[in-house]
Formats: sequence, structure tokens, C-alpha cells
Amino acid sequence: MFWGLVPVERVAALMYYEPHSEMAQVVYEMKYGGRPDIGEDMGRLMACEMGLGGFFDGIDVLLPVPLSRKRMRQRGYNQSERLAQGVSDVTGISVDRRAMVRRHFVQSQTALNRQERQENVSDMFWLRHPQPLEGKHVLLVDDVCTTGATLTACAQALQVVPGVRISILTLGFTQY
Repeated sequence: MFWGLVPVERVAALMYYEPHSEMAQVVYEMKYGGRPDIGEDMGRLMACEMGLGGFFDGIDVLLPVPLSRKRMRQRGYNQSERLAQGVSDVTGISVDRRAMVRRHFVQSQTALNRQERQENVSDMFWLRHPQPLEGKHVLLVDDVCTTGATLTACAQALQVVPGVRISILTLGFTQY
């Protein structure tokens, strides 16, 4: 999915996301049900499972995919940040909540096709504080990867940081 678009070292998802499944309900509650605790629990689960194979070896910092201010006001929390916090609880890797910012919210990705998703997030992310990421191995953390457009846009924003290495971890992956 990311091959030839952005240089990533590792990419993994804990589960295959199937719409209308029990896990889809968990994700829905985490994102829209006012349940940030589910994100932290799922993050701890991801860390325990993925840590067994050494996935976190060499990772310096966790970087959750940021939400726009509008979405933060609506939800009251960033589900990707909650996932990252759960991972941090188990691994001890710090979460950087300030380095990357989402410029604004255009529209939800859920009803868009692959090309529309890429256009929707093109140049959407920028680095407010890139210096602490210099020479670091950054793990981008998100909830569900569908086309990879959001994570690709985040990784592209990170490429301006000297010496940065990028890996990706999501709770779920689904084929579009």
C-alpha cells in the first residue's frame, strides 16, 4: 500500500477490519461513542501482541495521526492519541502530541473513493515542532487504514525532517 509512495520501515495492523463485525463495533464506540478508554485498552492490546515479535525495537517516539480542531471539539479526544497512549503504557515509548498538526477538516473519508481520499488529505498535515523528531524512528499510530491516504500524507509531511525513519501501526486494516 505504501510501496513507492513513502519510505516506511515497518507497517502492521492488529486486525483485519470487517464492517459490521464485533470489532467494527468496538472501533465505532471508540471513535463516536465517547469511549476513549477503549482506545487505550486497544493500544495496550496492540503493544502486547506486536511487541512479541519485536515490532517496537528501535522506535523512539509514537506520533498519533492528529485530528482537526473541529473534530477534537466534537469528540473531546483523538482516538489515535488514545491508541498511542495505550501502546506507550506497555512499551514506555513516549507519545508526541504536539509535533504534527492537521490543518483543517474538509470532510470525512468514509464515503470517498481512493482518489478522493488522497485529494482530501493532500497537504493536510504539517509539522509544528519537527526538531525533536530529527534522527528519530517515528511510529505513526492510527485507528483504521483503508486506502493509506491519511498515513501517506502524514509520512510525506515527516519526510522533511533530517534523518527521520518512519513506521506505521494501526488497530485495523481493511481493503477498500
